[in-house]
Amino acid sequence: MEIVQQLGGLVLGSVPTMIFFILLVICYNLLVRRPLAKVLAERTARTSGAVEQARSAISAAEAETQVYEDKLRAARADVLAAREHLLQQWNAERDAALNAARTASQQKVSVARKQIEDSAAVARQQIESATEMLSDQILRAVLPKGTNISEVRQ
Repeated sequence: MEIVQQLGGLVLGSVPTMIFFILLVICYNLLVRRPLAKVLAERTARTSGAVEQARSAISAAEAETQVYEDKLRAARADVLAAREHLLQQWNAERDAALNAARTASQQKVSVARKQIEDSAAVARQQIESATEMLSDQILRAVLPKGTNISEVRQ
């Protein structure tokens, strides 16, 4: 029985401690845990919202990047097309200049050929007339004097 009395005394002595502990738990819940849970919930909501905003900002940035890349590709294609057009134009101008030079040189060659042919014809005529004169001179030198050259030719 003594043990029961000691236990009763201990329980009775621990009642204020238990009440104080229960009050402490209630105060902790009211003053610390609930506001802390509320702040943590707010923080989580804000963080989730910020993450969602960041994701949407990243998506928007990716979309704009895609638009800029498309514009850049189009600009590069335009530059390449303009460059190709310019190269074709230069090639056409070069070909036209080459054709003009070729035509001019062919005309010069044909004029020179005609001049050479005319000179050759004149030279042939001169040679033929000179041949006749030379043959007359040779005949006079070879034949005795007084021989008629026209008779010998026939």
